[in-house]
Amino acid sequence: MFDLVIRNGTVATAADVFKADIGIRAGRIVQLGEGLEKGVEEIDATGRFVLPGGIDSHVHLSQPSGDNIAMADDFASGTLSALFGGNTCVLPFCLQQKGQSLRKAVQLYHEEAAGKCYTDVSFHLIISDPTPSVLGQELPALVADGYTSFKIFMTYENLRLNDAEILATMDAARRTGALVMVHCENEDAIRYLIGRHEEAGDVKPKAHAMTRPVAVEREATHRALSLAEIVDVPVVIVHVSNGQAINEIRAARMRGQRVVGETCPQYLMLTADDLDGMNWEGAKFVCSPPPRDKDEQAACWLGLQEGVFDLYSSDHCPFRYNDPKGKLNPRGRSSFRHIPNGIPGVETRLPILFSEGVMKGRITLPRFVALTATNHARTYGLERKGGIAIGMDADLAIWDPEERRTIRHADLHDGADYSPYEGLEVQGWPTTVILGGHTMVNEGQLVGTPGTGRHVARTRSQVLP
Repeated sequence: MFDLVIRNGTVATAADVFKADIGIRAGRIVQLGEGLEKGVEEIDATGRFVLPGGIDSHVHLSQPSGDNIAMADDFASGTLSALFGGNTCVLPFCLQQKGQSLRKAVQLYHEEAAGKCYTDVSFHLIISDPTPSVLGQELPALVADGYTSFKIFMTYENLRLNDAEILATMDAARRTGALVMVHCENEDAIRYLIGRHEEAGDVKPKAHAMTRPVAVEREATHRALSLAEIVDVPVVIVHVSNGQAINEIRAARMRGQRVVGETCPQYLMLTADDLDGMNWEGAKFVCSPPPRDKDEQAACWLGLQEGVFDLYSSDHCPFRYNDPKGKLNPRGRSSFRHIPNGIPGVETRLPILFSEGVMKGRITLPRFVALTATNHARTYGLERKGGIAIGMDADLAIWDPEERRTIRHADLHDGADYSPYEGLEVQGWPTTVILGGHTMVNEGQLVGTPGTGRHVARTRSQVLP
């Protein structure tokens, strides 16, 4: 007897769409077919799609964010929100602060997550202090323990690495078999433009977008790809916002480089004009890179359609808006420079792409699965996730393609106090979510418990040679 049988659904993978029942036992998919034997639990998925649970490989939870600034989501609220958005695994960032042991940062992050998670989690590292001991001793040991990816920054004064540090860190990745993710923006150019805007008295939220123009991202993307070419290491260019950066990825691939491209819903749905709201409302949309314009939105959609982008992530980085530790902190009320960078979006990531992409004919259902689950698993070494096949983890989301909703933050589950997509009408929503064979959300109602999610050690990325 199966623990769970999902019957009569239309199953979609990154390669195919077909009718099948799914038999689950001991947290794994053990049979696909028709007329399966009875299960202890049965779900009728007639008229619905059964998809791999979403994997959001770019989220920020419980991350230190500066003096008197607090992130809106811990692991409980963040993974709960992810779950209701059809996700069964998220990859948050474990931030090494300057002077801190990388191993100590990982220990503290595990303590933050312990017993709270509604989805599985797996941690990326953020390397901000690439000392010889970090790169030569700590990183190799952590990679061997399953922390097989890390992120480096080319912006933010307290996080950015210079070119020499980037080369050394990339070389450590090459030696250890880790995958490098890069946030590409030129910090020196940004600081120069900030100075010009401050001299002119232009300190409203929209100035954030004006001080981080496309050229700032394009130049840094070109430089990151050049440094990766010098070291001969694959690289992930995260949260790409515009066509010129997309062209840099295309050109690198033409040279034979192994490059993974990622974009996010804010670059498909928002524009810089959203930062120009009355009464400092534009602070709600401050993120980096900033949203661009309609032409760049079209370029990002084309990148999704043509395969320049392998990954579609949320870059969920939530801060409360009306909060002295959030967007409207005392200094943030007076200048864009002090508005925390980041927006919430882990729960709305999948419905937005399903509605705007699949239901409007921009992408196919298999492409949706690839962009939201399968490619994340392959890129980051999640061997038993991201697909529907015998032996895979029974991480599944059952979607009602006919359900229409208007996004309202009041209906969401994150710890923020707003959604940047408030009022957006979408068609298609995940109504039932299953994690490791456990039904966590049933017809829109939470039935699972915190702590069901676990930390998953990862293997070497399939992007690596």
